[in-house]
Amino acid sequence: MHDFNRNVLCKQLIKGCGELNIDLSDGQQQALIEYLYLLVKWSRVMNLTGIRDPGSMVVRHLLDSLSVRPYIAGEFILDVGTGGGLPGIPLAVAFPEKHFTLLDALKKRTHFLMQVVAQLGLKNVNVVHCRLEDYRARHDFNVVVSRAFSSIHEFTSAASPCCGSGGKLLAMKGRFPGEELKALAQGCKVVAIHSLNVPGLDEERHIVEISCSELPAT
Repeated sequence: MHDFNRNVLCKQLIKGCGELNIDLSDGQQQALIEYLYLLVKWSRVMNLTGIRDPGSMVVRHLLDSLSVRPYIAGEFILDVGTGGGLPGIPLAVAFPEKHFTLLDALKKRTHFLMQVVAQLGLKNVNVVHCRLEDYRARHDFNVVVSRAFSSIHEFTSAASPCCGSGGKLLAMKGRFPGEELKALAQGCKVVAIHSLNVPGLDEERHIVEISCSELPAT
């Protein structure tokens, strides 16, 4: 395992959160560092992330996830294709008053996430082992977010039924997804495309905000 210095990583996290104008309590900071430790530890035996350096993981996982914080609204949030819990776990730590459902089709990943939820004591997170196409939610979601889950067409087609009236989809992307925007699912409309600045990351990041308000009634 790469050197995991909690104090150094916490200082890096605090500095990055300052640049994002995010104020986390000491408890939230420690929870995020503990999550990172679990991600590093479990990644030795299963493919949760290709990144092995903890410092890079602070940037590419924690700060990248937290950069979408201004666009998370409402009470119920669904993270589809969450993988190792990104962006759902960092956002759930940052928003303890909101309810997060983390959805993934691979059982071993959801097993890891249940361990994370238990160890961090996250009362606002529900982990579901299911394909998005087969998922039947108990309630509508205010926000459905994906981080490199699929193409925007596939995402909007499968995720739009999970959105409630006035809900929105958030597709996290790297480069500006020009071609993908031409193939939205029926009833979906791009509201805005936001350029994200992730502290310490010299790469493009965008989030596509998509409205589902025009979906036909079922």
